[in-house]
Amino acid sequence: MIFEDLPTTPTSEELIDKAFSRAARAGKAKGGLEAQQSMLQTAANIISDNLENVVTAWPDFAYEDDVHPFYYEIADAIVDVDRLRQSLSETMWASRKAREIHEEYQPKLRKTDIDTARKHRKQAFARLADIVEQIDDELLYINESRNDLRDLPEISPDEPTIVVAGYPNVGKSSFVNDVTNARGETASYPFTTKGIGLGHFERDHIRYQIVDTPGLLDRPPQDRNEIESQAVSAIEHLADCMLVVLDPSGECGYPLESQLELRDAIAAQFEDVPVFTVANKVDRADHWTADVEADYEMSVETGENVETVLDAAVEAIGYEPELPFEE
Repeated sequence: MIFEDLPTTPTSEELIDKAFSRAARAGKAKGGLEAQQSMLQTAANIISDNLENVVTAWPDFAYEDDVHPFYYEIADAIVDVDRLRQSLSETMWASRKAREIHEEYQPKLRKTDIDTARKHRKQAFARLADIVEQIDDELLYINESRNDLRDLPEISPDEPTIVVAGYPNVGKSSFVNDVTNARGETASYPFTTKGIGLGHFERDHIRYQIVDTPGLLDRPPQDRNEIESQAVSAIEHLADCMLVVLDPSGECGYPLESQLELRDAIAAQFEDVPVFTVANKVDRADHWTADVEADYEMSVETGENVETVLDAAVEAIGYEPELPFEE
């Protein structure tokens, strides 16, 4: 996952202490003008290299090759991506500025007396510290963003994906568990209090991903907050097929009319992918509150038509893996 290995970002104080303490050790190993030159070079290199490493560890949000639209919107739902990009830009500026200070002062330390050289080196140190302190807030925000993003569950945008939606207690999680043996395979996103269910299954040696998103697609759009709405938009980039599960018996606690309204809202938002209406609990059909026009009927409890629903989703996706070029 693209955010998993992001390193901890040092604070300005930590970076300054590291640079100057290493510089002091480098100076003790030498003498005279060479010591002052070594101290400046060590401090500038540590500051410049560390700041540059902070920036290059992050993907470039400006390019889809670095960040898939799914992860871009997920990230932007959790942190302010524009603010993060600005912080990274200013950090890179500081890295380059440290190099410039080194290039400006190093010649001054070569052909002069030791007292003047020490004076110039101290001036350079003061300017280096000032540069790093200027971006203290940026370094803090970068590290906060790293902490917020690095533990996101690993969902692959490149795998063919089925997203299961519907009100709570209609059988979504049971369906995901049944077809993937993904019992307990859940992970929490910061924008939902419930864990997102994730499982995998194979058809014809192709691995499919199936996602249950409680807290996001189990209530009407008007009941979602801004962050949740943006997370749903991210799911649009992920879904290759939607299964909207209904409970016509009403045992889930929600009237069928409300369930159908949610289905219509989901179908409207995910208009670019196949959306199937699946009536669950067909084994309880004698308790159904009304006839429902569904694409499929199934019973997760008894297993009736479960594989039929899954096969229909696979066929609708029509995924064909890219094969090596054959002459």
